[in-house]
Amino acid sequence: MIGAGSGSPASDFAWALLTELVRCGVRHLVVSPGSRSQALALAAAELERLGAVQLHVRVDERSAGFTALGIGVESGVPAVVITTSGSAPAHLHPAVLEAHHGRVPLLLLTADRPHELRGIRANQTTAQAGLFGVAVRHAEDVDAPGAATDDGDAIALARRAFALATGAPEPGPVHVNLALREPLSAPIPPAALARFADELAADVAAGRPAASDALTPAVTQIERRVGTVVVAGAGAGPDAEAFARAGHWPLLAEVSSGSRFGPNLVVAARELLGSPDWAPEFGAQVDRVIVFGHPTLSREVPALIARAGVETIVVDAVGREWFNPGRTARRVFAVATDDGPASAEERRWVGRWVHASRSIRDAAESSTEVAPAAPLRSGVALGGHVENFAAQREYVATEFRAIRAPLTRSSLMQAVWAASWPQDRLVFGASRLIREADRVVPGKKIPVHANRGLAGIDGTIATAIGIALAAPEGSGLVRVVLGDLTALHDVSSLFLGLGEVRPRVQLIIGNDGGGTIFDTLEVAQSAPVDAFDRVQYTPQSADFAAIAASAGWGHTRVSTRGGLSEALTAAVTGPTIIEVPLPR
Repeated sequence: MIGAGSGSPASDFAWALLTELVRCGVRHLVVSPGSRSQALALAAAELERLGAVQLHVRVDERSAGFTALGIGVESGVPAVVITTSGSAPAHLHPAVLEAHHGRVPLLLLTADRPHELRGIRANQTTAQAGLFGVAVRHAEDVDAPGAATDDGDAIALARRAFALATGAPEPGPVHVNLALREPLSAPIPPAALARFADELAADVAAGRPAASDALTPAVTQIERRVGTVVVAGAGAGPDAEAFARAGHWPLLAEVSSGSRFGPNLVVAARELLGSPDWAPEFGAQVDRVIVFGHPTLSREVPALIARAGVETIVVDAVGREWFNPGRTARRVFAVATDDGPASAEERRWVGRWVHASRSIRDAAESSTEVAPAAPLRSGVALGGHVENFAAQREYVATEFRAIRAPLTRSSLMQAVWAASWPQDRLVFGASRLIREADRVVPGKKIPVHANRGLAGIDGTIATAIGIALAAPEGSGLVRVVLGDLTALHDVSSLFLGLGEVRPRVQLIIGNDGGGTIFDTLEVAQSAPVDAFDRVQYTPQSADFAAIAASAGWGHTRVSTRGGLSEALTAAVTGPTIIEVPLPR
């Protein structure tokens, strides 16, 4: 028998299931409203009242799914998403796909009609069981609990779902489709609430995720040799930088890798591999590529890997798929190498890459930046007062020109990168701006995330809010860099639940009036302009100030470098939008 004793098997099962998930380590519940899921939603509210979880309410299930995804990204522990029946679970599908390909733990509890109401055109009833196909690690269609259902069934289900979302063969989404009969809810009795409150007070629910039964991955020893480069894609983390440094190899780290720092970083990797002037000297000499994470931001890296004669080793401890564009890569689960002193040949190999990269960057900056003012002279020789005054005037004028200079994508990305600190989080949307950042920003050890599992624009705002909600106390600001279409695609996520903590999120929207990333397509040169603009560029004239006001977000619009610097360094106490107009 279910122990809560509310008189509603639905409520008793929901209480047993959610309290056990709390014992497993769940600390965030994301609820979208609905009738069939009321037992789960009301049990979630009771758990928040007891201080066991943080509850987040979202009207849009798609936004709820991506909020939970962001929580899983930041914490490594799945958040639970609760929805009603019918079309509601279908709105979770984009987040489920991203969690699947991005290997993010996620738990989905979808309420459903009992079996006797399925297949008879009952209201809000569709085929929910198996809805997400191969995109989930595990799916269960659970019969409606009855008076004779035991607590142990709910407890076992919770433990199984949590373990599969967090453990082997890889973290990811788990779907529990729970049939529920009327009465759909009843108040949880005070005695049951008190028992769980006592558990919390006694620290029985310690908040530690259940231990995974995954084995420690076998380590492959990689011999050191010149001709090797290390590639770090999304999610690679600091291990890639440490490995490249130990082996004295050039590090080609994407901006979303978490590896874009260190002495071996090659910022201008795309130019060195793709330019006719540089590729023969650098790319042609590569005979081995060691890949961490998921590279997605360039064509040059896949082309290098697919080239004949290049050995590719992919470091990937989990997963049914791994990065393998040439279909010749060898996967290993973990790597190590001799970290002894570099030979002269090794120093030359990595040094040439790093120095050439710096030369490219220096040349690019000198051709695009406002010329710096000449240093002031302090001499007061004959006519010196007049000369010194003229120098001061020129210095001030140059500084004003720099401050008032219009923003470009390059200067926007460099300013955001420079303003971000190691305690901050930086989130990129799948817009043109992440590629610009990958092209221009220097090395810096800061946490960076982007939904690169499928590299879609969906759910970017919700994901960033989830990251902010799960960030440890004392963390800095969450900055989100995205284009105008990416922002509009997820505008419903700006509307936060009443009574919830308003996260410190700074949304930086590069507004160029549409999808200028499509202007880089080859067809843009030959397609009819009107047709191309309508179906690819998709022009928009949204009023982001009005949208921000309706959602209770702060808003400022800046068009100069000085204005951007002031906006980025202003005190942020709640969610704000910085809108930056950009030329097409």
